[in-house]
Amino acid sequence: MSIFMTLRIALKALNRNKMRTVLTMLGMIIGVGAVIAMVGLGRGAQAAIEDQVKSAGTNMININAGNFSSGGVRQGQGMSNTLMPDDAEALRTIPGVQYVAAGANSRGQVIAGNQNWNTQIKGTDVDFPFIRSWQPKMGGFFTTQDVRTAQKVAVLGSLVSDTLFGPDVDPTGQIIRIRNQPFKVIGVMSTKGQSAMGQDQDDVVYVPYTTVQKKLQGQQHINDITVSATTSNTAPVAEAIRETLRIRHKLSGGDPDDFMVRTLEDMANLRTETTKTMTTLLAAIAGVSLVVGGIGIMNIMLVSVTERTREIGLRLAIGARGKDVLLQFLVEAVVISLFGGLIGIGFGFALSDILERTLQWPTSIPSNSIAMAFGFAAATGVFFGFYPARKAARLDPIEALRFE
Repeated sequence: MSIFMTLRIALKALNRNKMRTVLTMLGMIIGVGAVIAMVGLGRGAQAAIEDQVKSAGTNMININAGNFSSGGVRQGQGMSNTLMPDDAEALRTIPGVQYVAAGANSRGQVIAGNQNWNTQIKGTDVDFPFIRSWQPKMGGFFTTQDVRTAQKVAVLGSLVSDTLFGPDVDPTGQIIRIRNQPFKVIGVMSTKGQSAMGQDQDDVVYVPYTTVQKKLQGQQHINDITVSATTSNTAPVAEAIRETLRIRHKLSGGDPDDFMVRTLEDMANLRTETTKTMTTLLAAIAGVSLVVGGIGIMNIMLVSVTERTREIGLRLAIGARGKDVLLQFLVEAVVISLFGGLIGIGFGFALSDILERTLQWPTSIPSNSIAMAFGFAAATGVFFGFYPARKAARLDPIEALRFE
């Protein structure tokens, strides 16, 4: 008997019990849809993390001040005062380093007219916009002369600008007060959003790092250095930076670093691996429903074999071979799985869209996950349909004809 004839008989048999067939498909529909939706959520989160990392800058390496200990008490990262402006200048000579920006950080109340806002004051250098691939949308950034002379000039993050002056208002040339000192606004950065670490990059005021050192903090050291490498392979450059700073800080072989060097690749890999683990876990949990759907198919096919025992016996008596009966019931199980899988794919897309709209969570459904879910649905039909089909094929024709 040809496969087309077998398929036609299978469709007729399934059509005789429409409700039962639909309910049997339901387990496969939910299973496939859940797998696709969970994978879509996980991949969407992974893509969002990669976008955040890319938005943070080009081939960026962060050097932060390290731990400071006093009387055996460790003060934690960023408390050391051994990182100096000369260290930042020394890094410019390292092969593979493209841009360098020293950083000195503070925080304070920013006042403009009758408005005020507490925000981060980020002292940086002229290379900062190039490192972060981030240019002002209004005005400009400060110059090398501004940094050298510690000028009181400021570039506002978009959130700070909107809060102090209102949305779509150009505050260039206006005077703001930081810790009761007047600063001239020379620009506003374009909107950036959250960083890979979850910080709001628009809630900040950028000033020359020398201004933070001399006029806001009264310190000689810097808090961090941001470096942009010439290539995406930042690991060798990061190691060269570490060796250079150890030499400059006169650290011997057994001394721990008094600074910390981190690449965006390190942070991205950590968060991406975490997301991959969660995606795998969610997909595995959703995959359980596929197995449950397969068990439902097996159960219904066993019932079908019992109900159609006389029909099977009659076919065997008039010359049908055992493999023809086996193939017929196997095709019925696969048809249920494949139709359920196709509907489940549509259900998965719809569920992903609903989750994206309600949870404001990005989703991304890769084509390989669709193929995987559909292939698994077909394999489930074959696996769970084989036993009932084999049982039908092994029926004794005489005993089957006697079955009531």
